Amino acid sequence: MRDAVIVSTARTPIGKAFRGAFNDTEAPAMGGHVVKNAVARAGIDPSRVEDCIMGAASQQGTQSYNLGRLCSVAGGLPETTAGMTMDRQCSSGLMSIATAAKGIMCNDMDVAVAGGLESISLVQNKHKNSYKAVSKTVLEISPKAYIQMIETAEVVADRYGISRDAQDEYSFQSQMRTAAAQEANAFDDEIVPMATTKAVFNRETKETTYEDVTLGKDEGNRPSTTLEGLQSLEPVFKDGHFIKQGNHITAGNASQLSDGASALVL
Repeated sequence: MRDAVIVSTARTPIGKAFRGAFNDTEAPAMGGHVVKNAVARAGIDPSRVEDCIMGAASQQGTQSYNLGRLCSVAGGLPETTAGMTMDRQCSSGLMSIATAAKGIMCNDMDVAVAGGLESISLVQNKHKNSYKAVSKTVLEISPKAYIQMIETAEVVADRYGISRDAQDEYSFQSQMRTAAAQEANAFDDEIVPMATTKAVFNRETKETTYEDVTLGKDEGNRPSTTLEGLQSLEPVFKDGHFIKQGNHITAGNASQLSDGASALVL
């Protein structure tokens, strides 16, 4: 069995969902952008790419209809490049990379592109299709099958004794590390800036306007974060069915909602 290696990688900056630079950017546009740049960085003929495998957790709207294939098309890969989309929820992108690597190791293909993306702004909104989204058959067997990630985090915190203080301290450390890395330009080599059109909503007039922007760095982190500020935030989830108490997870120590894409060449 032969080895599979990562030849190149490229990612968009991480945009804040709903209010950030990518709040009106289609998923295939972001995916195509990183696919194209990853292939260019690899220095190979795009026709050598045999499969484009992309992961996404919410495959509807802008992320539907075989996103892997759509990113392949948007990324300038030829019609001969196949496409596949994977949903492993919170590890869809990693699963896509692992699947591509296994294909290469087993001699099913020689070159592949893999990665993941989420366009939260254009998926988790009022247009989200919730019709029969919850299966009664599944709930009869497993009442916890559809609990939200916030509630899951509360379950984990209760079960393994992870205190609110420990979570706030870890979140603060993460914010400071990210700020230091940005200051040192540590992310510059992996990021490919992306020009797009941002929707701007005016809360007073209720009007939406659009502006052309180019996002060159992650915009979701908050370098001004303080530990005291994190500790002052109220819990998000309080009245769950499967937890003892909801006093751990806040907007400060939970992952944010983001838009962005990443791809690599194997």
